[in-house]
Amino acid sequence: MEKFLVEGGHRLSGEVTISGAKNAAVAILPATILCEDVCVIENIPNISDVTIILQMLQDMGASVRLVNKTTVEIDTRGVFTNMVPAEQARHFRASYYFLGVLLGRFKEARSPLPGGCDFGDRPIDQHLKGFSALGAEHEIEHGGIIRVAADRLIGNQIYFDVVSVGATMNVMLAAVKAEGMTILENCAREPHIVDLANFLNSMGADIRGAGTDVIKIRGVKELHGANYSIIPDQIEAGTYMVMAAATGGDILVKNIIPKHLESISQKLELVGCNITEYDEAVRVVSSGIIRKANIKTMPHPGFPTDMQPQITALLCMADGTSIVTESVWDHRFKYVDELRRMGADIVVDGKVAVIEGVESLKGAPVKATDLRAGAAMVIAGLMAEGVTEIEDVRHIERGYENILFKMSMLGARIKKMEMLPQQVVTAL
Repeated sequence: MEKFLVEGGHRLSGEVTISGAKNAAVAILPATILCEDVCVIENIPNISDVTIILQMLQDMGASVRLVNKTTVEIDTRGVFTNMVPAEQARHFRASYYFLGVLLGRFKEARSPLPGGCDFGDRPIDQHLKGFSALGAEHEIEHGGIIRVAADRLIGNQIYFDVVSVGATMNVMLAAVKAEGMTILENCAREPHIVDLANFLNSMGADIRGAGTDVIKIRGVKELHGANYSIIPDQIEAGTYMVMAAATGGDILVKNIIPKHLESISQKLELVGCNITEYDEAVRVVSSGIIRKANIKTMPHPGFPTDMQPQITALLCMADGTSIVTESVWDHRFKYVDELRRMGADIVVDGKVAVIEGVESLKGAPVKATDLRAGAAMVIAGLMAEGVTEIEDVRHIERGYENILFKMSMLGARIKKMEMLPQQVVTAL
């Protein structure tokens, strides 16, 4: 086990280049199975989630070749199984995208129940509803294996009961080779959904309306290989923007799509930052004064739930009372106890956190309870007096490429250390 040590009190400034979008990559890489051909995917983030997916593809028979640090060539002609590798799937929620692609290719898919970050009930009932509407039956086999199978997939009109990013993308993956027209209604509209649709279209799919709440998919008989570059990571960019606000900093965030960051930029301006947009960059300048704010997470284009822990950490030192409402996931405030260890004054009632700004936070031993909560601990550590020790940093490395290097280049004092055996025992 490893931990991060973050020394607070240092202003961050300079430039940071954002990597490819994690939430797009974890769907686009499995989607290569649908084409039974060779794809070259550029701008992939060097994170553990991507490493796991590439290993899963190899275990299933695909040929994977790293062209360089950000480009991979995948030949899926040799994929021979409809079973998702069990060990990786149990620790990785986005493994459910393999259900959609394997159903699309083999008309049958089997996978363990997906794992991933634990912040409440995250059912896949809307995924299964969509598969059923396309003509597939599903069952839970012995050992918690989901089996989805169909004699043939036939296009249909599908209304999602709730707005779900995962279900929108997964049913899209299954529908691209179904017979006839599929119409998805009440769809999620996140940028990575548009990116997945654009990738599938580059392989010969016929998808229209991605980015709106109605997506129309005209099924095709086959797809072909393609070269494609993944969009920049909206959440990684937003996290560095919050770091600028937290440290009274001045950071130019490069290789981004400013429109994807509008809801984040608006909230940071509200708390006192000056935001300047360029063609492929934003500059965040903070006066060092953090104003109180009320924030509610919403599906895109609202404020993203994956930025909620980071903005909550920032508001711990705001000049008054802030209210953060989580409208997407249950129990996503589990990390608040860790902030309290550092002196934060936060009261949580269900999906609402009331944050009384404090004059200072104190460095303390804390844990990264999930990916974005880990980023929140890093931000709190940047603001705190003294040194903050963050355990379970594997969560952070699932979604942030080279975070230690990028932060160090901005002037942060952060390093990784191995936990001593006695520390591991204590943590367990």
